[in-house]
Parts: sequence; C-alpha cells; structure tokens
Amino acid sequence: MNAQPATTESSAGTEVLDVVLIGGGIMSATLGAMIAALQPDWSMVLLERLDRVAAESSAPWHNAGTGHSGYCELNYMPDASDPGKTVEIASMFALSRQFWAGLSDRGALTDTAFVTPTPHMDVVFGERDVAYLRQRFETLRALPAFATMEYSEDPAVIAGWAPLLMDGRDTAEPVAATRIAAGTDVDFGALTGSLVDAMTAAGGAQLRTGHEVTRLRRGDDGLWRVSGRDRNTGQRFSIRARFVFVGAGGYALRLLQRARLPEVRGYGVLPVGAQFLRTDNPEVVARHEVKVYSQPPVGAPPMSVPHLDKRVVDGQESLLFGPYATFSTRLLKYGRLTDLFTTLRWTNIVILLAAGVQNLPLVRYLIGELLATRRRKFAQLQRFYPDADPADWYLVSAGQRAQLVKPDPDRIGVLTMGTELVTGADGTIAGLLGASPGASTAPAIMAELLDRCFPQRLSDWEPTLRQLMPGYADNAYRPSESEPEVPAAIA
Repeated sequence: MNAQPATTESSAGTEVLDVVLIGGGIMSATLGAMIAALQPDWSMVLLERLDRVAAESSAPWHNAGTGHSGYCELNYMPDASDPGKTVEIASMFALSRQFWAGLSDRGALTDTAFVTPTPHMDVVFGERDVAYLRQRFETLRALPAFATMEYSEDPAVIAGWAPLLMDGRDTAEPVAATRIAAGTDVDFGALTGSLVDAMTAAGGAQLRTGHEVTRLRRGDDGLWRVSGRDRNTGQRFSIRARFVFVGAGGYALRLLQRARLPEVRGYGVLPVGAQFLRTDNPEVVARHEVKVYSQPPVGAPPMSVPHLDKRVVDGQESLLFGPYATFSTRLLKYGRLTDLFTTLRWTNIVILLAAGVQNLPLVRYLIGELLATRRRKFAQLQRFYPDADPADWYLVSAGQRAQLVKPDPDRIGVLTMGTELVTGADGTIAGLLGASPGASTAPAIMAELLDRCFPQRLSDWEPTLRQLMPGYADNAYRPSESEPEVPAAIA
C-alpha cells in the first residue's frame, strides 16, 4: 500500500499531518516546495533541530557552491571515453535549473539571486593527465550539453581564462584545460530559504525550528509517530504523519534505524569533514572568475578532488581552495561527539570493518590530511596558483558529511561516494543517505521519491511536474531523452 495523504486531523491531542519533513536542508526544502506546488491542500510541517534552516551542509560556506553539472568534475568520468555518469549529472542539474525557474515563473520563488553565472574549468598537468583531458574533451564535445566546451594546451589561452593558474608557472611543464562558460556558482543556503518560503506560502505547510526528532515509529494505525523535544523550551512534541521524509543529513541513518526500516539493515556511515582555504582579498578575487577542478593526488579518493572556486555569498565575492579532509565522530557540524556510535549495530559493524579494510588508501589519506601542516596545505594551493601569498588566505571549516557504507554480497561492505534514496516498502517513509552531488540534483531525486512513494498520484501531478520541469519524463524521475532547455530566469 502506498501513502495516500488526505487532510489534517487530531486524535488524543496528537497532531495528524499529511507530510512531515525532518531536517531543514536543501532536500527537505525541495520536496516541500514540490509537494506544495502539486498538492497545496495537504498539511505539512518541516522540523529543524537548529534555530534556522540551511545551517548544516546546505549553508553557503559549508560547501563549495558548485552547481554540479558534469562540466568539470573529473571524478564522474574516470574513463575518458565513457561519458555515462557525466551526462546523467548534467541532465539532472538541467532539471534543477528548470525546477527553480518553474517556481519563479509561478511566483513561488521570488528571489533567484542564489545562482551566479560562473564558468567551469578543468586544469591538469603532466603528459598522462593532459592525454586524459584531451580524450575527455573529444568524447564530450559531441554531446549537446557539452557542445560549447573549449580545450587548450596553450599557456597563454589558459592564462586568459584564469590568470592565477599561470602566474609564476614553469611553462615547460605540459598543461591543458577545458572551459564551459555556462557553469554556475550556487548559494544553496539562500536557495533553501527561498524554497522553504515557497513551501509555507502555499498555506498548508509550517516551519518549526528548534525541534529535534528523537523517535520515529510506526503505530498500529499505520501512521508514523514523530516525537522529540523543542530545544528552546525543553517541551516534548509528538506528531502523527501519513508520510515522513528524513532529510536530516548525517542524522538520517540513525532516524531510519530507529524507525526499524528493514531497507537500511546493515547500513553504516563514515563521517568526513572538510576545510578550505579562503581569501577575500579583492585584488586576488577579481582575477579569478571561474571554478577550476583538477585530478586528485595519486592514491587519494574521489572526494578529494582539488578545486579553486569563485564564490558569491550575500553579494560578497571570495575564493575557496580545497577540500582538506578532517575527521570527527560527529555526523553533523553542530552534532555530538557520540553521533557515530549511535549508528553502530551488530548488523553493520562487520560491514564497516570490511569497507575500511578495502579502503586502506582512503584511511591513509585521511590520516595524512589530519597530520598535514598549514605549510603543506598551502603547497597544494600553490600547485594551482603558484604566486599565492599565505597572508591572503585563511582556513575555514566546511560541513560534515556522512559517506554511506552498504552491505555487498561479494565484498561484505562497500563505501559509496554518492547519494542514495531509501524508501519503505509501502511508500509511507523515505530518507536520503550519502553526500555529493545531492544538493545540485535535489529536484530529480525528489521526483524519483514521488515516483516510488506516490505512483497513484502521478497521473494527476504530471501536468504540473511537466510545467515545472519540461525535461521530466512520463511517470519517471529521470530526464527525458531530449536535452532539456533551461529557462532564462535561472540560466
């Protein structure tokens, strides 16, 4: 039986709502805005444990702000002749931009300043990586989404695209770069706030901050009981819900475990944080108008792909370089040191150990990052920007991520690097686990959720979904086969 929300009720002093969203980040906000557009008569509440939304991984300085479109993320295409994952990400981000523009056209999203046009580049050094990038360019430029990609091995051309990359560089070293002008920098914090406003403006939804969910159980009546406490007053709260979405970042697995969801049996998480070097020096910032990615160091995991990014947050322009991995047993930046241990079960300990043994290079990398001095970290920046001045840069802490570890019949346990949507068998509960590139692809992920959890509603919702996202395919979350166009409002 799939979820069939109806109207708000009350029973024995406990609220009964159609939809409860747990976690005030980009995922819950996207789903809330989508449901509000599709079914404005449904009662809905978003519960956030902190005093504001988008305070964790969606906060603008807790991520690099890249609109992940496959233009520059080399880790999506380890085989330079196989564009599969890169094309998928590009199509999903195109749907994201369509969704935001669709809400804007309807008057639901009143502020679109969260998107700043920012070219996306790759730069690589040495014969091996130059050969790889050349082949990647040849593969991608034949595809519609990448038709405007440029390629050069000429240091003068590359200097024109990104002057900081070539200042003070030894021109005898082979270098190559690709560039697409249509990239974006996204303030996911501002976007999240705008989506929450769009959700609540429909009239049937509420936002409750300072509300921490500690218990999630299915009742005999088939409804989910969502319980917790108000962190400001200390009072307990309890809500009954016909449908629950757990978009609580690093806390999502723990809540799904407490819900006794069999679909997450054996799942575990590896918490990984990050730091960036940041500069606000206007003379430096003005000379770098792009986001530049490169290859990770030999032996480093895909999550360590180095990049030098132009950022625009609240009108302020800065540059970020990183990431530098950090480690904590917290699963959220503003979580508790005991967080990781609360997710351990007899069913996932062996799986976590197996994944650790299979990822010893990652373990060594994390240890090396934790022991790295500021001088060593700065040397990595100078690989991109040889003339960088240490006096211009300072370290900032980013958000905390929980990388998903899953059972595997052959390898016992595997560490995954993406995101995974988990849904209950009857469609009354869903949650999102994992990390990047989730924020950039949130509308496609939430459309997949609707497909899984509300299939009986899709025929009624399809006209609105197509209006919001013209690239949305019939009864499916994936983009249609034609290349989706992006409305000018968000392009």
